[in-house]
Amino acid sequence: MKQSLNDDQIKNFIQEGFVKIENAFSKEIAEECLNILWKDTGCKTDDPSTWNQPVIRLWNYAQEPFVRAANTPLLHAAFDELVGEGRWVPRNSLGTFPIRFPGEKEPGDTGWHVDSGFPGDDVNDFSTWRINIHSKGRALLMLFLFSDVEEYDAPTRIRTGSHFDVARILEPAGEKGMSFLELAKKLSVTERRHEVNATGNAGTVYLCHPFLVHAAQKHRGKTPRFLAQPPLQLAEDLKLVRPDKNYSPVETAIREAIFQ
Repeated sequence: MKQSLNDDQIKNFIQEGFVKIENAFSKEIAEECLNILWKDTGCKTDDPSTWNQPVIRLWNYAQEPFVRAANTPLLHAAFDELVGEGRWVPRNSLGTFPIRFPGEKEPGDTGWHVDSGFPGDDVNDFSTWRINIHSKGRALLMLFLFSDVEEYDAPTRIRTGSHFDVARILEPAGEKGMSFLELAKKLSVTERRHEVNATGNAGTVYLCHPFLVHAAQKHRGKTPRFLAQPPLQLAEDLKLVRPDKNYSPVETAIREAIFQ
C-alpha cells in the first residue's frame, strides 16, 4: 500500500480529529472546476455587485475534473490509512458546494454541528437525518478547497478533539443514534475545545473524523470561497470490536473515547 500519511499525522488525526493534506489535487484541476462553478453561480468573477448573496449552494458535480480531484493516488492512499483498505467507497462526484461571498449579510448557517450519515423519518428533510456511534453511512467528513482560503475568507471552523465528546454523547443512543438537531443541541460540551480555521491553498483537502464538530462563518475577506464538503462513504460499517484488532484510526478514536 502506498503511504500518504506519516505516523505523526495519523496520531494527530486520532487526537485532533483531522489531517490537512496540501496539494491533494492540482491547481490546474481546481481551475477547471472553478470555471464550471462560477458559471453556475450566475455571478461574474470581476463584478462584486453580482455577489449579492452571502452563500450560494451548488449540488453534486460529477464532471470529469471533479472526479479527478476526488480520486488522486494521494487521497486514495490516505483513505486506506484512515478508514482501512476495502472499507470505503470511491467518490464518483463531489457533493455540496457552499460558495461563500464577502459582504455584510449574515449567512444564517453558522451553527456548530456534526454532519449526519443516514436518513431519519423523512429522507428529504436533512434536519431529521441521523448519526450513530458506528457512523453509519459516513467514513470521513472531507473539505476540498477549490480556491485559496485565508483567515478572513470564511474558512470552516473546527473544534479540535471534539470527536471524542461526540462519541461519548452518541454511545448511549446505540444503533438508532440521534438526529442532526438532537445532537446539535448537546454540543455545548465542546465549547472548551481549541478552535482552528481550515485555511489553505486551492488543492488542499482536510480529512476529518466523521464526529468532528465544525461550523461555517461569515465571509470577511475579499475573494469568494469555493469549497466542497462531500462525505467519504463506508463500504462496510465501522466495527468497535474486531477479533483481529485491526482497527482503523477512525475506529481507534471512537474506542479511545468510549472505552478508556
